[in-house]
Amino acid sequence: MDKLNEYLQALVDTRSEELHLIPNKNPYLVSSNGSADIESAPIMGTQIGNLVFPVIPNELKRILPNEPAIEFELPNVFGTFFFTVTKSPAGFNVKIVPIEGKTTVDGNAFSEMPQANSVENDGYHASPLNKFEEVSDMFIPDPDDDLNNYTITNSGSSAQEYVIPEEYDPDVYAKAATVIEELNMDTLFVEMEAAGASDLHLSVGMPPMIRKDGKIQRLPFDSDSISADAMKDLLTPIMPQRNREEFDERHDTDFSYEIPGLARFRCNVFMDRKGMGAVFRVIPAKMTSASQLGLSKAILDLCDLSKGLVVVTGPTGSGKSTTLCAMVNHINNQREDHIITIEDPIEFVHENIKCLVNQREVHNHTDSFKNALRAALREDPDILLVGEMRDLETISIAIETAETGHLVFGTLHTTTAASTVDRIIDQFPADRQQQIRVMLSESLRGVVAQTLLPKIGGGRIAALEVLIVTPAISNLIREGKTFQIPSAMQTGKTHGMVMLNDALFELVKNGIVEPKDAYIKAVDKANFETQLTRGGFKI
Repeated sequence: MDKLNEYLQALVDTRSEELHLIPNKNPYLVSSNGSADIESAPIMGTQIGNLVFPVIPNELKRILPNEPAIEFELPNVFGTFFFTVTKSPAGFNVKIVPIEGKTTVDGNAFSEMPQANSVENDGYHASPLNKFEEVSDMFIPDPDDDLNNYTITNSGSSAQEYVIPEEYDPDVYAKAATVIEELNMDTLFVEMEAAGASDLHLSVGMPPMIRKDGKIQRLPFDSDSISADAMKDLLTPIMPQRNREEFDERHDTDFSYEIPGLARFRCNVFMDRKGMGAVFRVIPAKMTSASQLGLSKAILDLCDLSKGLVVVTGPTGSGKSTTLCAMVNHINNQREDHIITIEDPIEFVHENIKCLVNQREVHNHTDSFKNALRAALREDPDILLVGEMRDLETISIAIETAETGHLVFGTLHTTTAASTVDRIIDQFPADRQQQIRVMLSESLRGVVAQTLLPKIGGGRIAALEVLIVTPAISNLIREGKTFQIPSAMQTGKTHGMVMLNDALFELVKNGIVEPKDAYIKAVDKANFETQLTRGGFKI
């Protein structure tokens, strides 16, 4: 909002007629003297979405997936402005026009809107709803609107009319919402994002469910249970043709889906005993920075390395992708290098800031992680991100790549830093393990193991265990004494190392998480319970 207010103030101060925000172009003002840039750098589509999406009225967010453009009025400390938001492949194209001729209605500030259906109206035309106007399938009337009647067209069938009384009746409003028998995935994604959920779950015989703050609950969207046929109609349109074929053959498939200006979604569609089902993980359009995540100096120092292997670990859904995204974004803002990411599917989209970033998706842009890693060595990379080191060959190539003078980031599904080292070594046959110990001791630079916990008051936060590979740690790996790594981490706190128990206790001590939630996530529960008792906390 601060940046949007800055633009609106410039629009008012310069007495310009229009402000334009177009992806990959400099924001500019239009006046009688022509156009003038107000930024020296282009604005990205994701940045425009982050600026504009929060101020779009909720009723328009619901119809946005089905409309090429929307228009609305925004009162602001600098005046009142009329927004025209048009969708494009790169994101939102936004035109903002200051509205003059303010009047007062019922004691409230109100700006005269351009007349509906007026073609000659400063190049745009508004479309406020008429009293009996027919609207699209996905429109849900807002009880705050000064309208008494709505006519809602239901999937091409005869229109059904609902009357909303002057005194808002929630039961009537809920009934109007359930008119929508044929749901639309874009609408569910908008509702999911508005609810602040991390995941959307669709199962036959159940209404849409979400995971919010780590707990499964119903989506706050008035919908009946989804039938097998309705599920197929929901999911098939958003699946690329390749994934439809893969699903027919294997009965599960992964892909990504994007609503420009809202978010990207990591999608998994599967078959179970009731029929098709799906789980969607939201990948926010707004990239989280290292400072917002609270990444320590020791972790950011790993981003400054010229070569080596850095592994981010944790259970599924623990936020590994978000942490890696923040680290890559930090590099993108600080260094001038070539970054190649290999993901399945592509999650966060990185723009070229100071670095050149190439993002490749397994199955779409390459056959496998291992093939993409081999090819990357001939693509002049400085930094490689491997979305998942899921098999022996991928791990082997990643270690060799780190040894040849590249900085490699990867992920594993382990819970602690010490177990990560064992997991990598145990992937290899017994006759190769000593060789891998030597290679890993020389190439591994750090391990960040993270666990997500529910915060007091809502939301979630990550507890980070950090292993920095010092000469002493390297020697333990080489000699096969990985069981001594936790002790070495305790004495290596000056290097930025953090044990999981210490990270959990710090969150409890600062009043961010409940002692019980931290205890559940602790791996070494006996020692953590002692630590809590000494600190005066009860489970």
